[in-house]
Amino acid sequence: MGRQAEAGVRLFVADTEAAGGLEVGGRRYRLALECHDDRSEPARAEEIYRWLCSEHRAGLIFGPYSSRLARAAAPIAEGAGMVMVNHGGASDELYDRNYRLIVGILTSASDYLLPFARLLSTLKFWRKRVAIVASKTPFAGAVAAGFERACNQRWARRRGVRVRLKYIAAGRDRAWDRLLPALKRSRINALVTAGNFDEDLELMRGIIARDLSIPVLCCVAAGVARFGAMLGEDAEGIVGPSGWEESVRFAPQLGPEPKEFARRMRAGYPAIPIDYPAAQAYAAGVLAAAALKAADAIDQQRLRAAFSDLRVSTMYGDFEIDRVTGRQVGHAMLIVQWHGGHKVIVEPEVHRESATLELPSGWRLILGSFPQIRLKHQTPDDENPDDHPALDHHDDSHRH
Repeated sequence: MGRQAEAGVRLFVADTEAAGGLEVGGRRYRLALECHDDRSEPARAEEIYRWLCSEHRAGLIFGPYSSRLARAAAPIAEGAGMVMVNHGGASDELYDRNYRLIVGILTSASDYLLPFARLLSTLKFWRKRVAIVASKTPFAGAVAAGFERACNQRWARRRGVRVRLKYIAAGRDRAWDRLLPALKRSRINALVTAGNFDEDLELMRGIIARDLSIPVLCCVAAGVARFGAMLGEDAEGIVGPSGWEESVRFAPQLGPEPKEFARRMRAGYPAIPIDYPAAQAYAAGVLAAAALKAADAIDQQRLRAAFSDLRVSTMYGDFEIDRVTGRQVGHAMLIVQWHGGHKVIVEPEVHRESATLELPSGWRLILGSFPQIRLKHQTPDDENPDDHPALDHHDDSHRH
């Protein structure tokens, strides 16, 4: 993910330099890019950002990839009076700490699965018995909590959506041996999991190996190409959120179209996969250039104010931030599903005014899962799952 983000920023710099640099306040500037490896260690990230914000004093700061590392970098940039363009940290808590100089590019974690909740509610089978599995991290917790709130909305409950089981996975003690039987006993027919990539992959493999016949499977990891490469045919029908897909066709106000961006990435970085982390980083550059131009000076306070005034689209989607917190409120997530080794958009909520794709019916969501599962007739079973502190069961009292 970090390598994708680095490649996206490098491509933005190359494109900007090819166009003659940036014009700010009547002067033309060249770009000098520095990328430092934080080794996915918060302490190392803190060390890098202290250097960038003080001794080195970079003109423009981009955040690291992942919420964990962004949490380490954000207070340092804030304390130094530097805008941090946050293209890689989706955790909601980054915008709950009264920072005034952070600028969010990507959708916040709590909104990741709102389109999936809407899509799930449209499925024709009446009772949607949902299980939510999440890691014990702020990012995963926010994804799970946002999805659960959506499931508890009146529009979802009126269409039969019920959260029947919740499971919080603590570190390596994920105890799938207790979770997987509970999924079967609860007769779960829609499962959502939010963990890191390896955790999501492990759980999907466990469900497939146990032949649990859960028609609708959704995990955050399914939004990237590596998920399909690792699972192969077993990825068929699995759904995930994606911040960007090159197949979306629209004309952005700033920068290249999605397919043109993907073409340039493949030409310049053939060994790097092209998922939304690369698109987020490139879009961060395009938006930063627009904000610098609007600020008319390389001044951090004016730059942050210019970001607040931007209402624009890039190939990554719509951009608008909350003026106070810096949280992204304009961009919305896509929902993709794996079909024949490729991701297919099944809920294109991004670019509602300009997208050429049609909104699909809910049947596409479940139809794509049929090759993967073997549906079995199940006799109604009122048995309650085993009680366990890690499992939070939600009984539906309005059974018919």
